[in-house]
Amino acid sequence: MKFFRLDLLTLLISLFILNSCKNQDTIGLGVNSATQLSNNLIDTSTIIVNTIPDDSVATSALPVTPLSYFKDPLFGTTEANLAIDLNLPGSTAYVIPPGTISIDSAILVLRYAPGFYGDSIASRYKVNVYQLAERLFASSKYINTKKWKYDSSNLLGTKSFFSRTGDSIKIVQAVAGGPDTLVKIPPQLRIPINPNFINNILYNASATQLSSNLVFQNNVKGLYITLDKNQSGPGGTFMFALDSAAAIQIYYKNFDGTAIDTASVSLPSVLHAAEIKHTYSTTVQAELSNTTTPGKGIYIQGLGGLRTRISFPYLKNIVKSLGSNIVINRAELVITAAPGSTIPFAPVRKLTIYRYDLANQRALVEDATSPGDPRAFGAATFGGFYNAPSQQYHFLLTAYIQDLLSGGADHGTFIGVVPNDTNNTMAVTAQVDGRTSAVGPDNAAGADTRTPLRIKLNLIYTKIAK
Repeated sequence: MKFFRLDLLTLLISLFILNSCKNQDTIGLGVNSATQLSNNLIDTSTIIVNTIPDDSVATSALPVTPLSYFKDPLFGTTEANLAIDLNLPGSTAYVIPPGTISIDSAILVLRYAPGFYGDSIASRYKVNVYQLAERLFASSKYINTKKWKYDSSNLLGTKSFFSRTGDSIKIVQAVAGGPDTLVKIPPQLRIPINPNFINNILYNASATQLSSNLVFQNNVKGLYITLDKNQSGPGGTFMFALDSAAAIQIYYKNFDGTAIDTASVSLPSVLHAAEIKHTYSTTVQAELSNTTTPGKGIYIQGLGGLRTRISFPYLKNIVKSLGSNIVINRAELVITAAPGSTIPFAPVRKLTIYRYDLANQRALVEDATSPGDPRAFGAATFGGFYNAPSQQYHFLLTAYIQDLLSGGADHGTFIGVVPNDTNNTMAVTAQVDGRTSAVGPDNAAGADTRTPLRIKLNLIYTKIAK
């Protein structure tokens, strides 16, 4: 009976408690229209864009270096030429093997790197090689605008080819003291070099020239490599990994009086730089010449080409009209490729947005500084990747826009090509080619007929009632 009475008491207490909760929906604080938080969307913030040249960029000692002649029907012509040095075998004094040497072939080997941009179908390319009239120095920093001097009257080597940057090839490799063998090698461009040039700089050279690599460099200088401008088709840009396997490979026969043997020797390249030149179309040049009024379109280009300055001058009008008691929940910048600009040449895979600090130095915007600003969430969330189905780029700029609304200064904000699409960087690059043409703030005459493709800043904000 003791336990029965305890159970009955528990049941009665529970009934009294449940009966007091007549409406479970009223649990918590009451909400009324005076204190309620609500989200709102604005997509009409005025944006101003202007296309400007990118900064100059160092091209010496790059792991990936461009060689280009590309006639882009939209942007104009891009040209990138290579300057490379030559060194003695082993980069030390060289002793010519005894006997009679006969050169079978000399091949300049340039290993392809990923990143070809242009026409790989209709264009037939022709590369020409000349001797430099000035040498490269390891202590010097060469920028893309440097014009290299070379002997244009003496063609040392040439080769016509198609773009096959992903195809490995097979070659016959000489083996000292044994039979030659067929080997498979990574994708590379192999340019025949005139044997007379090799004889002049190596086998018929003075003992003084071969006694020191420094003397050899001072006399030989190096090579200047360029794509022929009379090639068929629009052309394109190749990327080469000149940090490895860049050399002249010499295959020769050596007769020592009793036997003939085949052997090979290499003149490696250690230093290299690229000379880059952009000649823009009438449309792009008009945008570059316009420095006083808002631009009509957005033009962004790799190889140290173009970037776009962007500003939001009327953001503070939002504060005036809505009040200062607003919080930005999400700010998304949407950029849409210009109709017809994505075929046959695709837009750049990834763009970035950066700003100038007080000293006019490049700095990431707040949303891209992970780790750094606690409001940033990394490269993937920040965005900037090209979405082919929508033909758009999306950036999350929530922290950056909130700071501008709170009175932060804008010393200059820019959209440009990113050197590496796996993280957020803002350095100008010569290692990425490609271009993007996008719709500007408005491509129509009146505000009431603005295109839905225009660049937009979508703001989702919360107005906090006082």
